[in-house]
Formats: sequence, C-alpha cells, structure tokens
Amino acid sequence: MEQQQLAGISRWFDDYTRTFLDTDPEGVVNMRLKIEHTRKVCAVSDILATGERLSASEARIAGAIALLHDVGRFPQYRRWRTFRDSRSDNHARLSVEVLREHHLLDGLDPAERLLIEEAVRFHNLLELPQRVSSPTRLFMKLIRDADKLDIWRVFLELFTLPEERRASAATLDLPDLPGCTPACRDAFLAHQVVRLDLCRVLNDFKLLQISWALDLGFASSYRLLLERDYIARLAGTINGKLDIGAAIEYIRQEAARRAENFQTQ
Repeated sequence: MEQQQLAGISRWFDDYTRTFLDTDPEGVVNMRLKIEHTRKVCAVSDILATGERLSASEARIAGAIALLHDVGRFPQYRRWRTFRDSRSDNHARLSVEVLREHHLLDGLDPAERLLIEEAVRFHNLLELPQRVSSPTRLFMKLIRDADKLDIWRVFLELFTLPEERRASAATLDLPDLPGCTPACRDAFLAHQVVRLDLCRVLNDFKLLQISWALDLGFASSYRLLLERDYIARLAGTINGKLDIGAAIEYIRQEAARRAENFQTQ
C-alpha cells in the first residue's frame, strides 16, 4: 500500500463519518466517541507497527485496518441506537459491508484488499479463527491489540464521568451496580477471558476488560499496557468489593512477563 492510498482512505473516513453527525445531541456524543476511538486506534497501531518492526507498507496496511475496523458502528447506531451486537448486528460484518458498498478498496492490490477485509471482519471475535494463516493473522492480531488498548482508554475516561454524562451507548446498557455475575467472576478467577454474553452488570464488563490483558498478541502491546497502567486503573473503578485481588495480581505479573519475553504465535 502506498501513502497516497492510505491518505485517500483517511479522507473517505472523515467524509463518511461526518454524515452521521446530523442527528440529536445524544447521537452526536456516541458518534464522536467512535470517531475519536478510531483515530486513537490508528495512533496505537502506529506504535505497535514500530515496536514489531513492520515494513512501511505493512504499517500502512495496519493503519488502513485501524481506520476501517469500526465503520460499521455508524450505520449500526443509526439503525438500532446501540453498539451492542447482540441487539443489532455484528458490527465487524457491517464494516465489511460498508467497504464494499462504497467500493473503497477496489483500487488496491487484491491481496492487500483481502488482508484488510479479513482483519476487519474477524477483529471482534473472542478468538482468532484457526484457519487463518500468516500474513493475515499478523494484521488480525495487530488490530485486536490496538482496539483493546484504546478501548481501555475510552472506558477509563467514561468511568470518571457521572453516569448521566457518559456516552449512552458505550456501556452497552449494563447497570452500574455493586457485585458481579458469578459466571463472570468464576471465569476471571480461573484466569480466563470473560465472555461478553455473560455480562449482566457493568462490573462484569470491567472484569472482561481486565481479562483482555491475557489476550494480547505482541510484546509491544504488553509494554504499552503496563506503561499506561490500565490493569490497576480499571481495577480501581470496580463498584464494591469482589475479592479478586489475587487474580488481578496474577494478570499484572503475567503481563509483565509477556512484555519481556513473549513469543508471537
């Protein structure tokens, strides 16, 4: 991918997302949240590309994927007024649909177009599909990590706000109550990634986010996670006492180990 091609995709993104800002004030807040998230994911993608020594062309492909991974969020919210896929449609599938509808990638090399579409389509899966091989797997792992690393920022900023000032769709309509769902706590204590379909309250979603620290793909990602202190900061937002300190410490130590000695797969 050439720099002018990435620049063209960036201009398209700005023009496309601008069309979704002609809505009510609540909708504008939710749309701007996703626009800012996308730009921050692009910045994280650049950091990871440098840390993992990608070529300039590979870094530009990763940048395009970062720009496009969530474009389906905009028609999703316009139609269903939610960012919760289970109550609307798979936003990753919608993103690919948008790319094809606008013929955005038609001018790219077919192999690069396939890389971008597959990375976008699968970025939100709980686990990467086994049938996908390198180099597609590399780009899938990059966008999954960059996405998580900025989602942590998004929610830490949201959690500092009073509930009435938070972007309404961001917390997936989960009530901010003390305690958590036993199935989510059990998975967390077993050092497993918490499943979104098990989340019933906001604390469950916080456990899910902390558990993501066990599911990054690169040493660079773990270094950035630790540099930004996301694990402790997210743990500090939990409502009430859940008695999960030992599991949080395990995750912190495991993240530190992987930051120093992590072999990509």
